[in-house]
Amino acid sequence: MTATPWLTVRQGTAPLLVSIPHTGIDLAGLENRLVSPWLGRRDCDWWIDNLYGFADSLGATVVHTAISRTVIDVNRDPSGASLYPGQATTGLCPTETFDGDPLYSEGEEPGPSEIDERREKYFVPYHAALQAEIDRLRGLHEKIVLYDCHSIRSVLPRLFEGTLPVFNLGTNDGKSADPALQTMINQIMAETGETFVVDGRFKGGWITRHFGQPHQGVHALQMELSNRGYMREPEGKGTPDNWPVPYDAAFAAPIRATLTQILQTAIDWAGR
Repeated sequence: MTATPWLTVRQGTAPLLVSIPHTGIDLAGLENRLVSPWLGRRDCDWWIDNLYGFADSLGATVVHTAISRTVIDVNRDPSGASLYPGQATTGLCPTETFDGDPLYSEGEEPGPSEIDERREKYFVPYHAALQAEIDRLRGLHEKIVLYDCHSIRSVLPRLFEGTLPVFNLGTNDGKSADPALQTMINQIMAETGETFVVDGRFKGGWITRHFGQPHQGVHALQMELSNRGYMREPEGKGTPDNWPVPYDAAFAAPIRATLTQILQTAIDWAGR
């Protein structure tokens, strides 16, 4: 394992690279500039690192950042361009939450030079780590799968209508991974009896779109889970008193078993 105070790489030898970009709660000293530290952490992909804690046992390589997405979102286009033109989303260095609440106290928002600094300090090293592990694993295998782990609240009217399916698989409209792999994962999701969609509201962020190059042997998938699939998710935005709810391994066990099957299927498929 290699690690800095905020970036961890755990190396395996299976043809699977697991990216965990949004579970960080380190606000990098911004606490006094934010409306509140709790608000700065509310949109974290809570407990996803716990949920996928089995990945190492499968031989997967795991890249994980402890830096909060409020500081910089390493799954956005580094130029700042929107990945979902015409739809509400958050930016490279967000100034508002998923609900549209301001993150910063008035006048404390980051300017262009500070955004450039954050990009060089956090975004570039995270992506360099992903690229280095892709290169290492491609040296071992003819093809590999990059699996990008995410979660989000089930109901977010500003981002999507109604209630989000439990499983949301993104393949950049089929461009980032072999259709055969997608079909196999579709079958696993369908067999759970839970709601699922492929390339719906979430088609994959910058990590999936940038690194997913099937013709070069790199097949990238994004899995966006609704929080209710593995947490006792409260209604509404949540408050400091009820969000996040503690991780409950027993409650999460069914979806964890499905995710284990999905990751093992990806490994088996890539190893053929």
